[in-house]
Amino acid sequence: MTKTSRGPALLILFATLMATAATGISIVAFPWLALKYDDSAEDASIVAAAMTLPLVIATLVAGTAVDIFGRRRISLVSDSLSGVAVATVPLIGWLLGVNDINIPVLAVLAFFAAAFDPAGLTSRQSMLPEAAARAGWSLDRINAIFEAILNLGFMVGPGIGGLMIAAVGGINTMWITAGLFGSSFLAIAALRLEGAGKPHHAARPEGLVSGVTEGLRFVWNLRVLRTLGLIDLAVTALYLPMESVLFPKYFADRNQPAQLGWALMALATGGVVGALSYAALAKYVRRRRALLTATLTFGAATVGIAFLPPLPVILALSAVTGLVYGPIQPIYAYTIQTRAPHHLRGRAVGVMAGLTYAAGPLGLLVAGPLADNAGLKVTFFALAVPIIAIGLIATRLPSLHELDRAPDFVDDPGP
Repeated sequence: MTKTSRGPALLILFATLMATAATGISIVAFPWLALKYDDSAEDASIVAAAMTLPLVIATLVAGTAVDIFGRRRISLVSDSLSGVAVATVPLIGWLLGVNDINIPVLAVLAFFAAAFDPAGLTSRQSMLPEAAARAGWSLDRINAIFEAILNLGFMVGPGIGGLMIAAVGGINTMWITAGLFGSSFLAIAALRLEGAGKPHHAARPEGLVSGVTEGLRFVWNLRVLRTLGLIDLAVTALYLPMESVLFPKYFADRNQPAQLGWALMALATGGVVGALSYAALAKYVRRRRALLTATLTFGAATVGIAFLPPLPVILALSAVTGLVYGPIQPIYAYTIQTRAPHHLRGRAVGVMAGLTYAAGPLGLLVAGPLADNAGLKVTFFALAVPIIAIGLIATRLPSLHELDRAPDFVDDPGP
């Protein structure tokens, strides 16, 4: 019998915090550098889209790679390549000069900086059931803590990014990003956990394409996962431009990088509190009700932000947005983990993440030109109002009732 130990879970959570904080800095720093180069929301959208574009394919491939090569190995490779990609920004500035870091260069570097992140996230999330079993935790508990750590990373990352941009400039800020990826690498290098190594050949996909296809087929044929994926796809496509383009544009026009960091920190702080609250209340709250309440309140809060009220109100609405949406990803993760067999888990996680990111580039590329031509307020409303409509439609979807039904397959190792 394996001895109970929280060590593996803590290492995974620490690595997730470091890697997510690094990504959070990138989300602020890359668009900021683009805006400072040409002061164009469209250019910032191009750079932000370059960070989102690889996520769709990368998450699908990452899920299959995790199931082929092993979760720990893929996490280490991901952190290494992500760190190299972001460190290239200051290296180019040092070797060739700051003026050589133009919009195309930023877009290419942003593309590669984002391309490797999904593999790390997918691999770490795929190890959670075994880590929960080792720690004696339930899936709801570890998923909620994992989501809180993600939000904490996105809270700390943009905050550090905004402050460091103000102190040392956007280019030098990328050194901090590379260091955080290095810390994540070291944590996973120290991890020893059953199920984290290379799977047995009989359980591995036959190939990359067949593995991705099998994962897509599994998620699409399971009605509840298909519905959750499509909802998350639509909501993310609408909200991502607000966080990655409209907020940076709004605060860049006012030369307020620190305030941009505060707004993103407020969102993430709410997410931390919401996720941790769900960890305590999961036994008493129906998952479908939590999902619908979160989506509708999320839409109402984003409509409030669309009015571009004073900063304290923006911060409060951002915190509310994170608070109500905090339980959503733990619910998604639990649904995957209790429906997907062990050998398909990486692919199921990758497919769900890929669906989330699929419409992101389109939303980003539409938001930038719309903001330049129609203004920030109109663009905020054009993105915020449909989120409420999605929430109303979701109340009529019968497949969401399956969230509160016992699954045929249960992979919950915790008590």
